[in-house]
Amino acid sequence: MTKILTIGLHPSAIDFSDHPGLDEATLAARIEQGEATLHAAGLDTVACLIGADPVVAEEAVRERLSAEGPFGLAMIGAGVRVLPEHTELFERLINVLVAAEPGIRFCFNTSPETTIDAIRRWT
Repeated sequence: MTKILTIGLHPSAIDFSDHPGLDEATLAARIEQGEATLHAAGLDTVACLIGADPVVAEEAVRERLSAEGPFGLAMIGAGVRVLPEHTELFERLINVLVAAEPGIRFCFNTSPETTIDAIRRWT
C-alpha cells in the first residue's frame, strides 16, 4: 500500500475575510472529517498542516518526511495551490518533496471533502 502525505494550510493560517460563511472552526472540522474518511477507507495517510511561511512550512514537511516516510504519493491542498500569495510556498513544497522522495506522485484536491477522490485517482 502506498503511504500518502497530505499537506494543507492549517486553518489558523487562512485569512477568512475572502471566504464568506467560512471560519477557522468550520474549516478545522471539515479537515478532521476528511482525515477520518481517509482512515475509514483504510488509506495509509499522514497529515501535515502547515503555516503560510514558506521557510517554516518547508521545515515542517521535511520533518514529516524524515519521521514518517517514505511516501509514494503527496496530496497538496487547494489552499496552498490556488492563492497567488502562496506561489512560493507551493514551489518550495514541490521541490522539497521531489528531492526527498524521488518518484513521488502528486494529487490535488479542491476541498477537504474531495481529498479522498484525489487520492483514489492515484492509488
